[in-house]
Amino acid sequence: MLYRVVIVEDDPMVSLLDRTYTEKDPRFRVAQTFQDGHSALEWLTQNPTDLVVLDVYMPLFTGLELLQALRHRDISVDAIMVTAANDTATVDQLLKLGVVDYLVKPFTFERFQRALDTFCRHREAVAGGEVTQSALDRLFSPAGSVGQGIPKGLQEDTLERVRQCLRTAPPQGLPSEAVSRQTGLSVVTVRRYVNYLVERGEAASSVNYDTGGRPCRLYRFQT
Repeated sequence: MLYRVVIVEDDPMVSLLDRTYTEKDPRFRVAQTFQDGHSALEWLTQNPTDLVVLDVYMPLFTGLELLQALRHRDISVDAIMVTAANDTATVDQLLKLGVVDYLVKPFTFERFQRALDTFCRHREAVAGGEVTQSALDRLFSPAGSVGQGIPKGLQEDTLERVRQCLRTAPPQGLPSEAVSRQTGLSVVTVRRYVNYLVERGEAASSVNYDTGGRPCRLYRFQT
């Protein structure tokens, strides 16, 4: 699944950072960027979008007003707020409007990635005709609690990125180098995570001898 993203940010440097971080994740594609809320509203009204990365404080038409206008028009696009605003009243209003995550500037790539992972868990939980308990648990458990059982040194968000990559892999599986390219992780890191998934029985591995050279190991998700 490739998610369409719109970035609404009046600071060009922050907008570029949002785009760079978003496009590091192969699950997302930035469809459009805007520097003001009015232009974004008209575009979002006419173009289906999965996620908007949205600043709160913008001239004339704030991110909060944009989100309220989208909800008034029954446009159910998800939103990640990226802003310097951290007062409790603003946060409370935004959460009531269905914001997926809220990032306070300055933020790291790792924290931005966690926000994208949260969005993906939300979409996965409500995909299909039936919601499973395990999907709801991943969605609503506090950050870090889902991954309490994983070994020290592994991160649940990174583990979920590797899982997602393997879920969309071809039936024969993917080599660790391909998983590395698709997730933006190093090959060494990928191997640690896929080996853990194999140990848990969530993934399977096989050796491909038809490479014309050195055999390579392929990994696939167990369904």
